[in-house]
Amino acid sequence: MKPTSKFGVLVLVAPAVLIYGFAVVAPFVGTLGLSLTRWNGFNLPEFAGAANFSRAFHDKIFISSFGHVTFYIVATLFVEVLFGLILSGFLSSHRFMGFPRVALFIPVMLPMVVIAVLWGAVFNPDYGVLNAAMGSLGFEGMQKVWLGDPKLALPAICLVSGWIFSGFYMAIFNAAFARLPTDVIESARLDGAGEFRVFWRIKVPMIRQVTSVAILLCITGGIQGFDLFYVMTNGGPYNTTEVPTTYMVKSVFRDMEIGYGSALSVLLTVVGLVVAIVFRTVQKSRQTEVEY
Repeated sequence: MKPTSKFGVLVLVAPAVLIYGFAVVAPFVGTLGLSLTRWNGFNLPEFAGAANFSRAFHDKIFISSFGHVTFYIVATLFVEVLFGLILSGFLSSHRFMGFPRVALFIPVMLPMVVIAVLWGAVFNPDYGVLNAAMGSLGFEGMQKVWLGDPKLALPAICLVSGWIFSGFYMAIFNAAFARLPTDVIESARLDGAGEFRVFWRIKVPMIRQVTSVAILLCITGGIQGFDLFYVMTNGGPYNTTEVPTTYMVKSVFRDMEIGYGSALSVLLTVVGLVVAIVFRTVQKSRQTEVEY
């Protein structure tokens, strides 16, 4: 078989296409079909047309869940991506930082449910470490019901997410910094530029593509966020931490509205695709402006 044979290319690509079709396309088509029905999982599905989608657009909890996930994404862009970038810049400019890198990356390797349970205990108002520490330091007035306060629950989840994933983005940026040409950096230092100026004016602009990928990962990962919200607050209090994924799961497994939950899943998929396409379009337009 010739390397340029079309049949050879098809043979090599076919396994990946089949796996993708079986694992992604077929479930999405099935979900799209279920979204047009009313089904509780036991009786025969009843065709409902676009009624589930119409209901979703008038569902206040579902609409507000996108506001919550938007807040979460914006917050995690700072506590995950930006903080990870700063951590990477600090660690890459100092020697013998192998242990801190490993220590900061460990939370990424832990099961998300375990982390959520542990941090739920930390925020517990009765026996939690956070309130106990504030009490021992004399700040009793600052003790809160952290995950039971509608104003504090969502920021608390954002902080936990930052604790988990800042090490992940630190590793990405650290790998990008390691690939930078040293002659440019050394030239800047010889010209009198300090480490802070070298970092923000030279290193960061040179890894612009990596930064864009990290931002896209943070946005798409935030849209898919589920574990922390479901385990730590289960969408409460008063639905103030409800996100599309948790509401979708509740609709299917708690309320047994599989058709409606499927419609929510389809809408969430469409939103994710639109966000990714818009982000990619903006990125390409900026690249074109830089080239010209």
